[in-house]
Amino acid sequence: MMAILIRRILSLVVTLLVVSLLIFTVMDLLPGDPAAIMLGTSASPETLAALQHQLGLDQPLPVRYLAWLVGVLRGDLGQSYTYGVPVAGLIVERLAVTLPLALMAVVLSVLIAVPLGVQAARRHNGLFDVVAGMFSYVSIAVPAFWGGLLLIILFSTMLGWMPAGGFPGWEAGLLPALKSLVLPAVALALPQAGVLTRVARAAVLDVMNEDFVRTARAKGLSERIAVWRHAVPNALIPVVTMLGLQFTFLIAGAVLVENVFNLPGLGRLAYQALAQRDIIVMQDVVLFFSALVILMNFIVDLAYLAIDPRLRAGAQ
Repeated sequence: MMAILIRRILSLVVTLLVVSLLIFTVMDLLPGDPAAIMLGTSASPETLAALQHQLGLDQPLPVRYLAWLVGVLRGDLGQSYTYGVPVAGLIVERLAVTLPLALMAVVLSVLIAVPLGVQAARRHNGLFDVVAGMFSYVSIAVPAFWGGLLLIILFSTMLGWMPAGGFPGWEAGLLPALKSLVLPAVALALPQAGVLTRVARAAVLDVMNEDFVRTARAKGLSERIAVWRHAVPNALIPVVTMLGLQFTFLIAGAVLVENVFNLPGLGRLAYQALAQRDIIVMQDVVLFFSALVILMNFIVDLAYLAIDPRLRAGAQ
């Protein structure tokens, strides 16, 4: 087991290094000069050259990449051109909004999708299965930002139950902060719940035809107990896979939703950095998103090994 873990960790480190090089190269190829954008069109060539030197933009690409990589390894993500503060502090500050939002969306999608998918599998081709399928199709078809607008119109404008946008900060209290995240979390969760419903339904249907489930029924267990105690635990691998992918999709997909609800999260920070050509913030945020995706895949791999002993034996 330890050898498997070491191989997975080495693969994670190599993947992160390759991804960091790709991110830095692509950001460097983007059109426009950050120094010129910061100074404007009226800046003199001498002033422009001085700012480029101050920002390190006059150095060769390999030198700048190594300096950036060493800084990242030390926890120094550089200084934002636009905000004039360390990027690490910006990411931590914005993560305090995006991370709870993504966690709320994951919890909501699981609470909606897993019972719905399991019950749809139990009532295969019945009315409940048809309703669950319609929910899945509609929720997948509606984009998260459009669903967010509909939620604002219904629950904020018409009913007045929820705030239409903004974030009061955690210092304003837990309840007001969570209340401002409910609608964006629902907007993010519904499309993912539609996907997870279909995955859970298909996985449970496959397992319900296995011999051990038929044996459980033959021993006198009710259909509900046979499904939840024997079928569902053995159908977890595709569900866990989708959950890992969903969490990263939710954080990356928060860009549009955070702008719709005017939330000061990582997605809004990435959008603002792109608009202001703040290269250092853009590449740090993209690297953070990429590292999160790779880390979640690593966690999903470990979850596979914990769930299915056959995978542990095969890996060994």
